[in-house]
Amino acid sequence: MLERKTAIKVIQKVLKDNEMSSSLLSNEANKIKKNDGNHEFFYTLVKGIIKRKLYLEYLCTQLTDEKKYAKTDLKIKILLYLGLFQIIYLDSIPDHSAVDTTVELAKEMYSQNSADFVNAVLRNYLRAPDIKLPEDDIERISIEHSYPKDLIESWIPIFGLEETEYLAMYFNEFPEINIRVNNIATSKDKLISYFEKRGVTLTTYPGIDNVFKADKAQVILNDVAFSEGYYSIQDAAAALVVELIDPKQDESILDMFAGPGGKTSYIAELMENSGEIIAIDKYPKKIKLVKQAIERLQLSNVKLVVQDALKYGPIAPAYDKVLIDVPCSGWGVLGKKAELRWQTHQKNNELIKIQSSALNYAAKFVRLNGYLIYSTCTMNRIENEDQIEKFLKKHPNFELVPANQYLPDLYTDGDYLKTIPHKHQMDGSFGAKMKRIN
Repeated sequence: MLERKTAIKVIQKVLKDNEMSSSLLSNEANKIKKNDGNHEFFYTLVKGIIKRKLYLEYLCTQLTDEKKYAKTDLKIKILLYLGLFQIIYLDSIPDHSAVDTTVELAKEMYSQNSADFVNAVLRNYLRAPDIKLPEDDIERISIEHSYPKDLIESWIPIFGLEETEYLAMYFNEFPEINIRVNNIATSKDKLISYFEKRGVTLTTYPGIDNVFKADKAQVILNDVAFSEGYYSIQDAAAALVVELIDPKQDESILDMFAGPGGKTSYIAELMENSGEIIAIDKYPKKIKLVKQAIERLQLSNVKLVVQDALKYGPIAPAYDKVLIDVPCSGWGVLGKKAELRWQTHQKNNELIKIQSSALNYAAKFVRLNGYLIYSTCTMNRIENEDQIEKFLKKHPNFELVPANQYLPDLYTDGDYLKTIPHKHQMDGSFGAKMKRIN
């Protein structure tokens, strides 16, 4: 019961207080491990229920009296989500067990009346599980796959109706883990061989040398080779951004939104510990993560700066390459950041202003014949192509460099780096590389 009770607590904090689940999950999972609990089951409940919230909510409205359910407290709704999620999505949990444990939790945590209500709703579903969905395609996709309707409406002009549904389905699967080999410490062949002996299969991506899909996440996360710096956890899409940068030995590179450090550390590895990377982030927690990564990987060419990137100085056109991996709506990582789909439109206007300011400010640090690289983890044109087009109109001393000069055509669209999650089996990302020509 520990896993379920803890999951309820975390889900309530995410849905009620708009907290991000990642740090909550990590802290609570450690407590569960210490009590010999099943932390993987706990993760599955939290991530799965947050993702499926809208569909589970829709089921509840169909299974109860509408007026009564509208007055139901969120904490009771979460219990219903918990029971329904186990019944529908977890084959390893028998239906009767999903009902009984959820009812018992309702009684223990709240009241007998709450337990009776939860029991009635869950048993109503077991008696009649075929719930009719809306006939309108947009409403159906929104509810069936559990996304805000306005988010689905935003995707359809970009991907079309069918591809939008595939994308929505892809994000609801549990994502595979990707690892990046540290070529300073080992080689990809040695790493593949190492994990073969441990029963882990590493699968390559077309045209990507240093990143692999791994089939046993827990082994990868807990293996001693990780703590010794032989590999990092990094999605292939993020690695492609670094390969677009094309870091060279002895260059001077400015990374203006460096936390949590995946791109920074890969840049340092490709530079083979030469040159200098200035890694800036205004959040001390993120810089701490960058520090942990470079120390684990034994990288010595990174200087860390805790500061707002848009106030960093002195301003001088002194860098060979400047990376701005800007804050964004995060459409490309909705499979990993479960709650983001419910928060993704809340700060869009603010994000777009930050992105534009970052481009204009970062350009001041690029030397003549140097490069400015802009990247996001979204597929939103307003945050991607539109930002670049506006920047180039304002700064005729920069020109766009075709991404396929550095990357396989598979991962490019026009002059840009673009990855689509359900097409490429990785996070969604965007990258643009611009050269300062005068």
